[in-house]
Amino acid sequence: MSYRNQNAHAWNRNVKQGSCFAKVATDEECVHPLKTLDSRGWLTKEGVAGWNILCLASGGGWQSILYASAGANVTVVDLSDEMLKLDRREAERRGLNIEIQRGTMEDLSFLDDATFDLVHQPVSSCYVPNLRPAYKEIARVLKSAGLYISQHKQPTSLQVTEKNREDRFVLGVEYYHEGPLPNCEDKSYRENGAVEFLHRWEEIVGELCHAGFVIEDLIEPKRADIKAKSHQFGYRGRFVPPYVRLKARRTSSHGNPTVPQKIWVPQSE
Repeated sequence: MSYRNQNAHAWNRNVKQGSCFAKVATDEECVHPLKTLDSRGWLTKEGVAGWNILCLASGGGWQSILYASAGANVTVVDLSDEMLKLDRREAERRGLNIEIQRGTMEDLSFLDDATFDLVHQPVSSCYVPNLRPAYKEIARVLKSAGLYISQHKQPTSLQVTEKNREDRFVLGVEYYHEGPLPNCEDKSYRENGAVEFLHRWEEIVGELCHAGFVIEDLIEPKRADIKAKSHQFGYRGRFVPPYVRLKARRTSSHGNPTVPQKIWVPQSE
């Protein structure tokens, strides 16, 4: 079974088992959808009404519903049929018009060039072995100066394999590991049954720059809790940050970097 099929199967099963990542948007969240989506304030100044937004690898009835509730024209793409069923069900229930497509982030050939004002991608890059094809496709479907908001698993978090007797986290996967990640004891930030890949910073950030994006902001969502017990996520988050969230802007055509303008620099005396 290919990694794509295995990941689709894993997420179909996770939905049926009630995964916390398959919780649809609530009525309360839809009242102020951007406040729910955009705690950093990246979008709230101008709003997204009338924007064309691609929710990429983002099935589950959350992002798509919130953006549509904020007045955007939404397309959601995901590998999991069960996750997309939640988007379809919630859109119909709320009277929202959302385009739903089954597909992979590595091949968006069913979408036209320069279509979207924003691509929003939650944690999902860990499910593909190479980020370059995905970034290239995202650059292609974005309009010039379009935004790409994404969240990724930090490499160190995926290197953790266990916690020892002193409650210290062990980095049992090499930083330059190639191929699917091995099974491990620590499953805190690993999805059951999914095939995952570790991406180094030069891939997460470097490949994004090579695809013609400029990073405008970067945050590490805090998952630390000083009161958490050693078996809880909040304890792990004190020592190993799990995620990084990026705001990037497309500044070139079809992933080809633009030629920088010459800048006059005064000579030092």
